[in-house]
Amino acid sequence: MNINLFDFEEEAKAKMAQMAFDYYASGANDEISLRENRQAYDRLLIYPRVLRDVSVRKMNTTIFGQEISFPVMIAPTAFHRLAHADGEIATVQAANSAGTIMVLSTLSTASIEEVAAHAKGNLWFQLYVYRDREITKSLVQRAEAAGCKAIVFTVDSPVLGRRERDIRNNFHLPSGIVAKNLVSAELADVPAGAEDSGLAEYIASLYDQSLSWKHLEWLRSITKLPILIKGILRPDDAELAIANGASGIIVSNHGGRQLDTVPATISVLPKIVEAVAGRVDVYVDGGVRRGTDVLKALAYGAKAVFLGRPILWGLACAGQAGVEQVLELLREDLDRTMILSGVSSLEEIDAGLLQI
Repeated sequence: MNINLFDFEEEAKAKMAQMAFDYYASGANDEISLRENRQAYDRLLIYPRVLRDVSVRKMNTTIFGQEISFPVMIAPTAFHRLAHADGEIATVQAANSAGTIMVLSTLSTASIEEVAAHAKGNLWFQLYVYRDREITKSLVQRAEAAGCKAIVFTVDSPVLGRRERDIRNNFHLPSGIVAKNLVSAELADVPAGAEDSGLAEYIASLYDQSLSWKHLEWLRSITKLPILIKGILRPDDAELAIANGASGIIVSNHGGRQLDTVPATISVLPKIVEAVAGRVDVYVDGGVRRGTDVLKALAYGAKAVFLGRPILWGLACAGQAGVEQVLELLREDLDRTMILSGVSSLEEIDAGLLQI
């Protein structure tokens, strides 16, 4: 029986092919940032209040006008059918059940339209910008037409981080699994690489390394959807994102998968929140495994958190039901954390709850 999110990871490891598990689990180089994302949460201590009426708790919040049941959303992650045959469709159905939002990856193994057909107005789309602008434009237009509510523009991947587990495994997509959003552009296959991982060679050949802030203006010109910038780790970049029209900021180091030895996201969150000063909402991902982690992120000023790898572990263990179990465990843990911390609503969570 899995009683926490770490248990799901252990079960998924036993069930999945090593290449697929390592692809999900690995970080860049020595995986220092991967570990630090988790350890930084462990170092933060909660400073609980007592004798507060916590008989009724309120965990729902509103994101761009849409109410979600608790401040946890599903982060964009690639290739869900490496974990389970139902892939992203199972994941979005679990998001429906949990009353939260799923962000669909550009590199999904079910198309935007397929996933949107099973969504209940709770789907966002994560965007990588390709050198061929028409491919990128088409992805944005398809996402908007399918009913996605926001675009998440990933900005920390001009080249893939050196993920040594993927290199050793010569990572590639198995037969029958493709990046479905890119079939029409004939970019759906990620074959084995000659000397590197197949995905690293794919990205090196297709992603645009000339991206700059002016491309955010271009994105704004082709969609009416709000655009969130994912991959911010510095207050000055947060300022630039707002100045160039970002509707929200996701503090992220790509799960420790890009540049190794960058700081944990929770450790840079307070300064970014301070710089943003309420002009847009700030979100954070990376390392969240406990309800205490969610409370700590909210205490530092995040509007909500995004959950990545644990969603994939739940999917690998039991498909839609596994993802639902992961989300429900985290919801229950946050509820218990709020009770024991002396808060009954998200509005009562502030930096005073952390021993600094």
